[in-house]
Amino acid sequence: MTTPHAHHRPDELCAEGQQMYQRALRDGQVALRAVDTAPCLLDMGLLRPTAEDPERLEPVTPSIALQRLLRASDERIADERRHGQRMADMFEPLVRAGVHPAGTSTPMLRALKSNERTNQAIAEALAEARTETLTIQPYRPHLTRRPEVHAAAVARDQAFLDRGGRIRALYQHSVRHIPYTRDRYEQLTGDVEARTLDEVPERLIIVDHTVAFIPANTDRTLALEVRHPALITHFVTVFDRLWRLATPMYPHTVQRQSPDGITPRQRAIAALLVEGHTDSDIADRLGMNVRTARVHIAKLATTLGSESRAQLGYLIGQSGILDREG
Repeated sequence: MTTPHAHHRPDELCAEGQQMYQRALRDGQVALRAVDTAPCLLDMGLLRPTAEDPERLEPVTPSIALQRLLRASDERIADERRHGQRMADMFEPLVRAGVHPAGTSTPMLRALKSNERTNQAIAEALAEARTETLTIQPYRPHLTRRPEVHAAAVARDQAFLDRGGRIRALYQHSVRHIPYTRDRYEQLTGDVEARTLDEVPERLIIVDHTVAFIPANTDRTLALEVRHPALITHFVTVFDRLWRLATPMYPHTVQRQSPDGITPRQRAIAALLVEGHTDSDIADRLGMNVRTARVHIAKLATTLGSESRAQLGYLIGQSGILDREG
């Protein structure tokens, strides 16, 4: 009774085959029937029939067998490379011509899988832009922007402005006190405006009303490039509505009023407190760190005479401050 042959790749030698090959090298010959349990010896050409008796097998010298196997491997690799080159030659004209499925000259949605690729795609879009760029830039204190990235963005935007383009940008009110924001607009010359709101949606960049970039995860390491006309129209509409509600920051600064000792920022915090948001949520949505948010909450509580978080919510509702403009 023979033992079933172990499953392995054609160019591999099983343990039983190794032992039998060593025995053949030592003894000079093995019986043909003995190879039934290790057919890989014949598949790899390590044994061959003797001239005297076809029922007996003699081993091929290891160095010769190795050279033969390596040569066969090289031939297989060369065949694969030739096959790959044929495929590349076949598709190269289509790739060069930018051929896409009928009705889609460019992809409607494209995933950008790194910050570097996203910045490159934005730069490429702006390099071809001629009319207007709309941006929503929420401030995240925990996401620091490297100086070289900031400098590259300023240079990119200035080149666009120099071609006659227009830039409109929306931020949270908190960035009015961030040095890099003031520095950015002091460096730019041309048709550029910035306004602020208590809260803004996630990051959005719209170039020439033809392409938009939005984040695809929370830390902004993934993004989507959007070219679908219906989505672009929706993004522009949302931006324009927010723009009309926003407070000018640059080039003309409008100071927000603070009636009754309640600042606009505290009013925004009060609205989120009434909705039940945590300190961390409030800080994230308003673009400030948690410590700053808690300082404003404490000032709000002092102004309204609150001694506890629960009482603060009640006093906010009773004070009517959320019903007033400011």
